[in-house]
Amino acid sequence: MHRFSLARLIALVAPLLLVPSVAPAHGVAAGDKGYLQEMSGVLLVPFANLGAKHMVTGYDHLLFLLGVIFFLYRLKDVALYVTLFAVGHSVTLLAGVLAGVSVNAFIIDAIIGLSVVYKALDNLRAFERWFGRSPSPKVATLVFGLFHGLGLATKILDFQVSPEGLVPNLVAFNVGVELGQLLALSMILIAMSYWRRLPSFGRRAWGANVAIMSAGFVLMGYQLVGYFVTRSFGG
Repeated sequence: MHRFSLARLIALVAPLLLVPSVAPAHGVAAGDKGYLQEMSGVLLVPFANLGAKHMVTGYDHLLFLLGVIFFLYRLKDVALYVTLFAVGHSVTLLAGVLAGVSVNAFIIDAIIGLSVVYKALDNLRAFERWFGRSPSPKVATLVFGLFHGLGLATKILDFQVSPEGLVPNLVAFNVGVELGQLLALSMILIAMSYWRRLPSFGRRAWGANVAIMSAGFVLMGYQLVGYFVTRSFGG
């Protein structure tokens, strides 16, 4: 029987339930929002810094990446999946802003929450039990990477960033995102490497993925509630 401490599950999910202000998965701090709106010209370092900050504090990204690397033991496998996610994230971030493709932020962020749920279910081998086989994890990682990038592109478009120097600034922002991803992933891998050496890993892995899935459902719930509330008040 799989066992997992209920206290651990509550500790992971409760902050999301108790602090609604963090619900928008691609939210940008008010100070950064004003900074983005006031900027003009080529400013590579500030945009790279903002990109890195977004990734390191982007709990939706980190939860998804945690799920992706949870059962990856070889560094080359980690590199492959992280690269697929980065490619997807980069394509829609750059293309979305440059082409002016804007979608409803609540729906995109709900899909990002779904990506967390999906990956946890995949780790739990639920799809194998339900359908006899699992979808390609490589394709899924790439596809969900596209949605993650589109979510951020939508936010940037909402801020109406100056078109002057937009292309190099976006490239710098994306470089910062990838550097932040490497930093966050390094910390996750260090923690996972330590935990995998403990006898408790095999017993707790199932419960940990249930907790990840629960957090994904919480993210989805916040975004869907936000979507329907805004539609109701919007007429």
